Amino acid sequence: MVTGGAGYIGSHVTWMLGERGHEPVVLDNLSTGHADAVRGAPLIEADLCELDAVRAALAEQRPEAVMHFAALSIVAESVEDPRRYFHDNLVGALNLLDAMREHGVRLFVFSSTAATYGVPTEVPIPEEHPQLPVNPYGHSKLAIERMLAAYDEAYGLRHATLRYFNAAGAAPQQGLGERHRRETHLIPLLLQVAAGQRAEAQVFGRDYDTPDGTCVRDYIHVLDLAEAHLLALEHLAAQDRSVTLNLGTGEGHSVLEVLESVRRVTGHPLPARDCSRRPGDPPVLVAAARRAEVTLGWRATRSDLDALVASAWDFARAGGER
Repeated sequence: MVTGGAGYIGSHVTWMLGERGHEPVVLDNLSTGHADAVRGAPLIEADLCELDAVRAALAEQRPEAVMHFAALSIVAESVEDPRRYFHDNLVGALNLLDAMREHGVRLFVFSSTAATYGVPTEVPIPEEHPQLPVNPYGHSKLAIERMLAAYDEAYGLRHATLRYFNAAGAAPQQGLGERHRRETHLIPLLLQVAAGQRAEAQVFGRDYDTPDGTCVRDYIHVLDLAEAHLLALEHLAAQDRSVTLNLGTGEGHSVLEVLESVRRVTGHPLPARDCSRRPGDPPVLVAAARRAEVTLGWRATRSDLDALVASAWDFARAGGER
């Protein structure tokens, strides 16, 4: 069962699960996802915050494992409305875990985030780095990580917690990519400028303690993320032991570097305007991803910046869907 499987990352994972011989079923309330992004899998429209609906879905489907992507995930929005983030993310996760216990489902792959680290004191960031989030979104994900550790110890629920960095890119051949109703991610926003849907790009903060003064992030292709989720599921099934892993490339790119990449790929001059910092944005987030390589045999192989941008541009030029 893939919760949030109609969303950006979940839809790519659902498609890949089907391609690799698994039988995915999607549970999504479609508040931010798209039904037409679910490729070749049944879709159950239900809200994780409704416990009876979650119980019914698990009772009907009897999944062997759950991959959990469903969550509110916009950092700035979490600062504006923290109650909504704590309620939806935590209540939804708690309902899901309790329904899994009731139906004997013991394998759980969790979509966590580098936002649990907060402002890093060490870069690249290892998994054992202190977790001190600087926004409610990060706090909500960290709370779920704490839940999983407790449920593992008390109830034997095995989990792969995957802390990934900045997901980007698309699978245009499958008609899959980013289609957020409220777009906040840098690359699709820049591509909207290139496509003539926005007048200019906005650079939020030029005074960070980074080489060019803009935020630095580790951009990882969504299909690399999908590969890691399948490997994590296989690891859980084979080893019966929980694991926590960073998913990233180990290489950071600043906002200005991404801006130049989009200019190269699209051939658009991409006018940009400097703006003040957004609340809750750490200066640098770059993964130490060696543990994922050792544990899963996984490395990011599609995440060259220009190639990643090109895949997203191909998706955008195709109209955002097949």
